[in-house]
Amino acid sequence: MHDVRSALTRLSGQLVGRRRELELVLAALEAGRHIVIEGPPGTGKSTLLRAVADELAVGFEFVEGNAELTPARLVGHFDPARVLAAGYDPEVFVDGPLVTAMREGALLYVEELNRVPEETLNVLITVMSERELHVPRLGRIVADPGFRLVAAMNPFDAVGTARISSAVYDRVCRLSVDYQSAQEEAAIVERSTPGADTQWVERIVELVRRTRDHPDLRVGSSVRGALDATAVVSSLAVLRDQPAASEAVGLDAVLISLSGRVRVREGSMRTSEEIITALWHEVFGRARSAPNGDAASTGKVTAPTGASRS
Repeated sequence: MHDVRSALTRLSGQLVGRRRELELVLAALEAGRHIVIEGPPGTGKSTLLRAVADELAVGFEFVEGNAELTPARLVGHFDPARVLAAGYDPEVFVDGPLVTAMREGALLYVEELNRVPEETLNVLITVMSERELHVPRLGRIVADPGFRLVAAMNPFDAVGTARISSAVYDRVCRLSVDYQSAQEEAAIVERSTPGADTQWVERIVELVRRTRDHPDLRVGSSVRGALDATAVVSSLAVLRDQPAASEAVGLDAVLISLSGRVRVREGSMRTSEEIITALWHEVFGRARSAPNGDAASTGKVTAPTGASRS
């Protein structure tokens, strides 16, 4: 079996935080169990699972979960043209990701598990229970001992998701993850954008985190919003020949990076652009010095374009 302690040490150096999650995933896989990681978008579920697969040097079959994932796409099919010439010979069967993972003892990674149709989930349930699959005209396929199902999914209330049946949960280990701490998210941004200004990173991470519990927003941004804003602001500052901290550069970089990621609550009178603009003034306005004690220098929120002052 794999040296999981050494793997854990190396993985801890590759990923920011997530020590507990790494320990649990490695322990579950080493124990021969299937695992589902559940958490909001942008919490590093896929990154963690891919890093583990790379470290353990095992195969990794990727499947995108959606309504079009039929059992045939998951399992495989007979090539129609070759069937006409050779009949239903095993040699003309085209393995799908599930069969490939079973034969090779690889990890079958299903992204967005709770978007997968029920009939396709039933195929996975059978394989997890029996570790074998019967394919019509092909026969019985037995899973290699190394085969595992690893899956990720967003919480049930996310758009397009469905409840996972108890039959699935009964056959997997479930790991719940949430957003990381502000310090860890800032470290992720700094690692991904070398040379970024530390103060800018701290403030953009704070702004992004504020979107997650803003009263006018149903869905906030993940750390990906901070990553994009930090990358865009550097390019925009050069293009406009202005400091990244200036409103002309910083606010536009934040708007283009976050306005499409957040979701405004039904009934709110403000747009995502207005909400993000107000947050930008709250967070970045503290650091701007302005004469005459205006809102920028005192840290007060200034009304965004199109908003009314009360």
